[in-house]
Amino acid sequence: MEHKKTYYAIELPTKAGPLVIEGPVPGKRLAEMEFHEDLKAFRPAPKQHAALIEIADLPEGRIILARSGNTIVGYVTFLFPDPLERWSEGHMDNLLELGAIEVIPEYRGCAVGKHLLKVSMMDDAMEDYIIITTEYYWHWDMKGTGLNVWEYRKMMEKMMAAGGLKWFATDDPEICSHPANCLMVRIGKRVDQESVEKFDRIRFKNRYMY
Repeated sequence: MEHKKTYYAIELPTKAGPLVIEGPVPGKRLAEMEFHEDLKAFRPAPKQHAALIEIADLPEGRIILARSGNTIVGYVTFLFPDPLERWSEGHMDNLLELGAIEVIPEYRGCAVGKHLLKVSMMDDAMEDYIIITTEYYWHWDMKGTGLNVWEYRKMMEKMMAAGGLKWFATDDPEICSHPANCLMVRIGKRVDQESVEKFDRIRFKNRYMY
């Protein structure tokens, strides 16, 4: 499958100043930008910056970012699922995982996450993919936001809905390990029935076990 990428950009006015939301951005351009030190939810900021540059240059990799001037203040990543996760087991070249989404505290509450997802889905090529995200409560910044686990889950669902992702059931043990965890999915308009059925078999491995 050919992984086409079409660049889009919008300007988002916020209480902390205007932002540009753009992408997919190539690794070379990402490397030339400053990476805000508060983007450290997954690993220290310099290491995360390096990881995003690497993802951007993968054939299927996509980085959509929010920037203030030349400084990245938020991003979302799309790439093939981790080989160690069940979602990679079907070796589907039309299944992408929304791997990470992060916005610095200064711009939270400004709908930056929603707009990152909206710009991500502006590219018509996304209609060729099943897009998933696995939400685990232990990744959530409840301390920084002051939200409880259910309030945070509701916020995540609303944000993902801006990109057309909806809750899907699964028997994945990690997701089932806590009721706040969830799988969210967007099935593109051009995804064939065979791919949907293959994905359903990955979602439910134990359907016939009693």
